[in-house]
Amino acid sequence: MNSEPIRANPLLSNPFEQALRSELLLSLRASTPPQLREALEYALFPGGARLRPALCMLVAEACGDAESRWTMAAACAIEMVHGASLVHDDLPCFDDAERRRGRPSLHAKYGESMAVLVGDALLVAAFGVLGRSGNARGVEILAEASGPGSGIIAGQAWELEPSAPLEEYHRAKTASLFEAAAALGAISSGANEGAWRAFGAFLGMAFQAADDLGDIGVVDLGKPTGKDAALGRPSIVRTEGPVAARQRVKSLLDRARAEIPESKTSMPLQRWLEGLAQELLRR
Repeated sequence: MNSEPIRANPLLSNPFEQALRSELLLSLRASTPPQLREALEYALFPGGARLRPALCMLVAEACGDAESRWTMAAACAIEMVHGASLVHDDLPCFDDAERRRGRPSLHAKYGESMAVLVGDALLVAAFGVLGRSGNARGVEILAEASGPGSGIIAGQAWELEPSAPLEEYHRAKTASLFEAAAALGAISSGANEGAWRAFGAFLGMAFQAADDLGDIGVVDLGKPTGKDAALGRPSIVRTEGPVAARQRVKSLLDRARAEIPESKTSMPLQRWLEGLAQELLRR
């Protein structure tokens, strides 16, 4: 789950990567164990498509401010939480995935114990980033998107249940971070987060439905495919079939478009969304 075969996002060039690296370094100390330091670097760089930080920054731009320190901090924090979710998702106790982004997954390279610590460390570091920025509301939003109520931890826990409601599972596992990214972009610019939450949620649901399609092996996701069926994971493809799943992706993308508030500065966001939609609908 949560794979990204999509190309690295050109909208997030060196400034974001530099900021992410700087924030990671700020979370470390001279006393940080060398292997942990190396594994944290491996978990974050080079990244995938950086969809969630791109969404955060593009929403901020659509709201009239893409340059604030809050926006960059929020984008970095979102990516750290996402990175943590991937490290934990790949663990032998969950998906037991040996590849991620076309190379060995973190536990395959550094061992299972280190992977657990890296995922934990990235979660802690993400909240450190927002704490240093002084964005108190951002901390609340990210905690909700990460936590056991309806966030990524809840999404992971649904995989341990004998059965899971598909939409609730998709919302927690994937859409929660997309929704948080959009909300963080809005509040970082002083805009109303509520106007953007539905957009992020629908986009995240579309992404997860497309990811379910990708798991049947139509495109190279840079990770093992067939895990949903092998592990009995909730999947829209298994529930409704690939044709209905593709229609579901299209419908959710249409709903996401409809939720974008009118703005003279939303054109970059809309262009990005169209490019992402084309990628997702190819699966």
